[in-house]
Amino acid sequence: MEDYMKVTIEDVAKESGFSITTVSRVINNNYPVKDETRKRVEEVIDKLNFHPNILARGLINQRTDTVGIIVPSNTNLFFPIVVKGIDSVLRKKGYTIYLCDSDNNEEEEIRYAKSLLSRVVDGIIVIDPQTSNMKNGFYEGISKEVPLVCINGYNEGIDCNFVLNNEETGAIEAMEYLISLGHRKIAFVRGEKSYSYDLKERVYNEVLDKHHYGEYKKVINVGYGNKYNTVDTTMETVEDVLNNDNHPTAFFACNDIMALGVLNACKRAELNVPGDISVVGFDNIIISNLTEPKITTVDQNMYELGENAAQMLLKHIDKHTGKSERIVLNTKLIIRDSCKKIT
Repeated sequence: MEDYMKVTIEDVAKESGFSITTVSRVINNNYPVKDETRKRVEEVIDKLNFHPNILARGLINQRTDTVGIIVPSNTNLFFPIVVKGIDSVLRKKGYTIYLCDSDNNEEEEIRYAKSLLSRVVDGIIVIDPQTSNMKNGFYEGISKEVPLVCINGYNEGIDCNFVLNNEETGAIEAMEYLISLGHRKIAFVRGEKSYSYDLKERVYNEVLDKHHYGEYKKVINVGYGNKYNTVDTTMETVEDVLNNDNHPTAFFACNDIMALGVLNACKRAELNVPGDISVVGFDNIIISNLTEPKITTVDQNMYELGENAAQMLLKHIDKHTGKSERIVLNTKLIIRDSCKKIT
């Protein structure tokens, strides 16, 4: 068609010489159609560049072949890699994804979840959901309307499907490693609001108390939201701590972005890593292996998290079992160049 116009199913029927019902059967593949009929209808669909209304078709078939994914941030490379793992599985099954960035905001997370429901998605995956939205029953309610899988986040007593990393074990391993190197003055770097941060801080305190090193506890909070959870903000916040004569000899950061901020703060303060300061991050995003020195970190199986969540979601879309399940993946400490034994 020379001039742009929206092609309708009626146009396809008229051009192909078949009824609207027959064309609909070809599009939805929900009723036997002769091979020659299907071939002719598909040729016309290509010729007219017809795009079926997925939402309307979904209302009829109760299936749209779409999945919604809600992430708290696109700036932290952890989340895009998880999404890539999800997409690698869903794409093979013909699904299209809607990606929503809630900017670490409870209200935005709720708004996106409701918006995805209105678009009749076949399922929803939420990465690191806001703790308040888990505790108030919001996602338990959503899971009764559409198959839902949560990746990490608050999960104690929550009746939802979960794919989790054993972040507690990973945090213990990171802290025990620093202590094994002789560090007694370890600082903890976190953001303002996250179940993951809370869990790691609890581990930080428990491990120090276990070894009777609780006299030096320093929790450094870089602030709330994506605009604070950055390399520059972490660097500026940590700089103040390093200017103190009684500064820590090691830092345990909640993610690798924060760890990089600590690295930069040490360089600006003319402190050598790992000679003067040891640094451990969390996640094992690609940047941790590109810095100088390379950052010791806890690998969170990001891609595998996404793959498992997508496979779990597809199972619940197909079977509608109604029974919640969870998968827990192990973490692993990746030892690189940012830590050194105190002599």
